[in-house]
Amino acid sequence: EVEVVESGGGLVQAGGSLRLSCEASGLIFDDYAIGWFRQAPGKEREQVSCINSRDGSSHYADSVKGRFTVSSDNAKNTVYLQMNSLKPEDTAVYSCATKPYPYYHCSTYLSSDYDYWGQGTQVTVSA
Repeated sequence: EVEVVESGGGLVQAGGSLRLSCEASGLIFDDYAIGWFRQAPGKEREQVSCINSRDGSSHYADSVKGRFTVSSDNAKNTVYLQMNSLKPEDTAVYSCATKPYPYYHCSTYLSSDYDYWGQGTQVTVSA
């Protein structure tokens, strides 16, 4: 059984940093796509970043480009989202999801294409 668990959320002041972790267990971790999504109250879910394990290629939404960095540690079955220069508009529930054996680059997938989701972790950025 595949299980996805996020951690690392919290409260931070604007300009600060947080690192989110996404641990996926129960799957072969060397061929997957991981997507990071966020949803703020009253807004639609937005994909902020993703990574393909096969070649380590990644993608970022324009809103976070240059501030967020996604990386993976296959030995720990974990993907990280390093978030720097945080802004109040980054406040949201952040979730990660995995798609085993992706055929395409993760940037082509919609949230509905991902197979397994974590429960989400709250990130709050104060002004």
